[in-house]
Formats: sequence, structure tokens, C-alpha cells
Amino acid sequence: MNYQETVNCLFSRLPMYQRDGKSAYKKDLKNTYALLEKLDNPHEKFKSVHIAGTNGKGTCAHAIAAILQLAGYRTGLYTSPHLKSFTERIKIDGQEVSESFVVDFVSKMEDSVEEIEPSFFEITVAMAFEYFARQKVDIAVIETGLGGRLDSTNVITPEACLITNIGFDHTDMLGDTLEKIAIEKSGIIKRGVPVVVGEYNEETFPIFADKAKAMGSRLIFDHDFGRRTFPPHFPCHKTKNSDSVFAFVKILKELGWKIEDIHSSKGYLESEKLTGLKGRYQLLSKKPFTIADIAHNEPGLSALFESVISGMEKGSLHLVFGTVKDKDLKPIIELFPKNSTYYWTESSVPRSLEVKELSKIALEQGIRGGSYKNVNDALKSAREKALPEDTIVVTGSTFVVAELDEL
Repeated sequence: MNYQETVNCLFSRLPMYQRDGKSAYKKDLKNTYALLEKLDNPHEKFKSVHIAGTNGKGTCAHAIAAILQLAGYRTGLYTSPHLKSFTERIKIDGQEVSESFVVDFVSKMEDSVEEIEPSFFEITVAMAFEYFARQKVDIAVIETGLGGRLDSTNVITPEACLITNIGFDHTDMLGDTLEKIAIEKSGIIKRGVPVVVGEYNEETFPIFADKAKAMGSRLIFDHDFGRRTFPPHFPCHKTKNSDSVFAFVKILKELGWKIEDIHSSKGYLESEKLTGLKGRYQLLSKKPFTIADIAHNEPGLSALFESVISGMEKGSLHLVFGTVKDKDLKPIIELFPKNSTYYWTESSVPRSLEVKELSKIALEQGIRGGSYKNVNDALKSAREKALPEDTIVVTGSTFVVAELDEL
């Protein structure tokens, strides 16, 4: 098989959360360990850091990877999901895994896949770990998929862990309270491994404190650092995640990783360029100011809208929005900025909420908008109606943003 046939095979044959939802979520790490055993346990052959959280974990992972690679370390990076190409998930020093490696790996593992029957995410994690081991990275930055305790990435023993924040998302799998979700996220804390928690919350603090104490791990909250000041229209993911990243880098330095202040500041500010990060407050055009952001839950969308509104000196907001079926939309719609123009849309993945249903739910909340089967048509309509001083935001779903032609 060639590369495209190989990727299509992975997408079609294996349970995949993006397509199948909850049914693709595995309840233990048995398959991951079985796959890694077939590969002679590559996850034990490189150093790593582990990042979990409801929002911001991808942004933090890219920023930390950028800082480490500027410091001169050969740095692996595993994140999910991808937006345009499967190879975005696995990178070294900002360079995506080669298509030939993907083809060779899947071919080599074909019998194991038949035997073990892993999910799409499980085989992808094994692929990343094998790639990092073969390429002899100095360190790999590993982002969890869902949760933490039962996440396929949770087989590593990292140098340090980062839990960015806790919010309501994937409640059908992780639990319907912040405490339950925090228990799942805290599952990445390993014995004696320091952990940074990015946001202090009275409900979740005891869970992290108890887990860290039980594991003999140092617990660091970044809430005492004080927020940095950023200019208008500065990306919300950077304003929200800065303390987490710099607190985490401080811990790495204490562990002996040689990182200078210039590596931290430049790596943080230029992480998109250094690592190829897409879909986080990504600028599509300046007049009207148009961004795409994969925010898709209450905390993420709240932070996005706050950042957008604070940066608008004049003009109106045009919101292009699509989501998935397994969301409680009422609290999300309540976050929508008032006096905006709305453009409802959907993506092509089976989990996507059909635009007619989204329009109906929004109308029940008193919000009218145009309906578009394709995000590019929705964006085109928004641009036709917007004035040069207006702002356009495309958001609500990773899958909607991924289908933008100009991303």
C-alpha cells in the first residue's frame, strides 16, 4: 500500500473517536502494552514529559517542545487530533514523521493489529513511541488524548507532568463532575515525578494534592505566579497558558535540563512557527480580522470569546460555528457574544451535529443564524457581509476548523 492507502486503512479499519465517539474509548491500557511489547517497549528508550488537561494541553505541548528544541535538544512531539495531515501527530524538531515510516510501520504491525485489535489512537501512540525511539530523541513531549488515567499515552514514566486545567468536556467518559474529571486527569501523576497544575480550583485541589502525596510527587500550582499582560488581539491560548508553560520549564531546569531564558521567551512566542501548530487563534486574514480556533467546550470558548471581544476596538463580530452531537449546547450558546451575526455549519465526520439541528437548538435559545452545509461556504458568506473593521471567528469543533480550505 502507498501512504494514502495506508492512512485510509487505519481510518476505516480501526475504532476511531473522531468518527465513532465513545465506542472507540478503551477502558484499560492492555492493548497499548501489548503493542509496545511487540516493538520491544520503545517507550522505555527515551525521556519524556506528559501533558493532560481539558483545554490548552496541545498549545502547552507545542510551546514546551519549541522551547526544548531551541535549547538544543532533539525533541519529539506527539499530539492529537490532526487537522490536515495524519503526520501532524508525530514530529521531531517541528518536522512531521515521514510518510514512508507510516507505511512501513503499519505494514510491519499488520499481524499484531489483527491479533490485538487496537483502536486508531492506540496504534498511533505505538507508532509515535517507535519513531521517537528509532530517531533517538533527547526528550519527547507527549500530549494525552482523552482523560489521563486510561489514556494510551499513560504508559510512560516522564520527567515531569503538566495538567493544564479541569473543565467539563467528554463527561460521558470522564465523569459528570469536576472532581471525577480531575481524578481521571490526575492519573498521569507518577511516583516521584513532579507535577504542575495550571489552574487552582477549590473543587479539584484536594484531588491533586492527595494524589501527589500518595505518589510522593512534588505538586506545583501556577496560580501564585501572577498573570502576564498581553496586547489586544494577542492569542487567547497564549495569555491563558503562559504561566503553566513557564512554571513547567522552571521545573525542567531544576531537573537539570539546560534551558536559557531566551529559549523560553522565543520558543513560547514563536511556537507556531517552530512546531507547525495549527488552529489556535490562527490568523486567516487581517481585513476583516479573521481567525480560526478549535475551542469546543465551555472553558475554551469562554476564553476565546473573552480574548476576541477585548481585542475588538470597533466593528461587529461574525461567528461561524459548528459542533458535534455529544455536547450539551445550552451552556455553550449562553456564552455567545451578544449582538453578533451567526453562521451555523457542520463538518463531514459522522459525529458532527447536522446544521439543521444546530440551527433549531440555537433558535430555541433565541439566536437566529444562517445555515451552511460547508464551513468554507459559511466563511465566504461571513466575509461578504462583514465590514473591514469587523471580526470573524470560525470555531466550535476541531473537525469544522480542519475543513477550512485556507488553514
